[in-house]
Amino acid sequence: MPAAELINIQPKRVLVITLRFLGDTLLTTPLISSLKQTYPDAGIDVLLPAGNTAMLEGNPDIKQLIPLPKKISVPAFAKLLCKLYRRYDLAISTQAGDRPVLCAVLAGKISLGFVPDDPGKAWWKKWLLSRWLIFRKDYDHAVLENLRFCPLLGIAPRYRLTPPRADKISYSPPTQPYAVLHIMPQWRYKQWHAKGWLQLMAFLNQRGLAIVLTGSGESDELNRLRQFQQQLPAETMNLAGKLSLAELTALISDAELFVGPDTGITHLAAATGTMTYALFGPTDPKKWAPWPRDYAADAAPFASAGTQRVGNVYLIQGQNELGCVPCQLEGCERNRNSHSACLDTLKAARVVNIIAGSLPGMS
Repeated sequence: MPAAELINIQPKRVLVITLRFLGDTLLTTPLISSLKQTYPDAGIDVLLPAGNTAMLEGNPDIKQLIPLPKKISVPAFAKLLCKLYRRYDLAISTQAGDRPVLCAVLAGKISLGFVPDDPGKAWWKKWLLSRWLIFRKDYDHAVLENLRFCPLLGIAPRYRLTPPRADKISYSPPTQPYAVLHIMPQWRYKQWHAKGWLQLMAFLNQRGLAIVLTGSGESDELNRLRQFQQQLPAETMNLAGKLSLAELTALISDAELFVGPDTGITHLAAATGTMTYALFGPTDPKKWAPWPRDYAADAAPFASAGTQRVGNVYLIQGQNELGCVPCQLEGCERNRNSHSACLDTLKAARVVNIIAGSLPGMS
């Protein structure tokens, strides 16, 4: 499709496809906002994993969520494709995988998508998509990667993430100022050590902050959080598994600060505007650091290496003697259940000193 023709479209129905992890779902919201800003009368739907729908709850830019089951049979997937066939004026795949690209091609009269930087795998996607972009795996921040579709459409980018929102909450927050700690990432190689968390909690308690623990509520995680609680003051609040993501957004929004590892929830915390301390190890911050709430520029907010602050996000990067951070690998043993030496050696005193020095009244 010629570029001029693509720029002049006025779609009435738009589909955005994001089929990866929870954090990736949130990182598509600037693109969705950009589309809604340019096409205010369009109905924008999102095809996403069923387990991620809560991340887009209450999003004012979205008309409908189309959940895709985690395990879907070939006949069921074929039925979905038939249901989506040419239903949309514009469909955009925000990943280069076979499934999201196929959904975009079949659902959209005009289809845009990423293709892998591999001619052997990309040829059929280039042939079927109306317009395509090569997915630059480690080149740019994920938010900016998604916003590369804006120039193709001739639309202005919007950079702010839209966290989920709820009209009502079902929990009672602490009556005193509090800090939210999300200490259990989904995978071991992103975990900070227990000793560090306990020392950090003790420091925050000494400074008059109540501690609120959050988490997914999975059984292993709950057991580990209970072990933490046995070593903490009785008033420590454990809300793991008890909140929706929209309620979690409200909780974090009213907190004095949030501390968490490289997870989708840390991205969510940054999007609320609350001061967010992100503990990073193997992952490259240039690509995956939490996006500061008021950051709006066509350049990654963080460099790949070094502890650094941008806006309401303080990224604390672990280091080790090998100087291999960020390696972009799944821990030192190259699997998701591996330890990461850069996080194992990140001292609590370093984290405490950064928090103490960056928030008024904490030192």
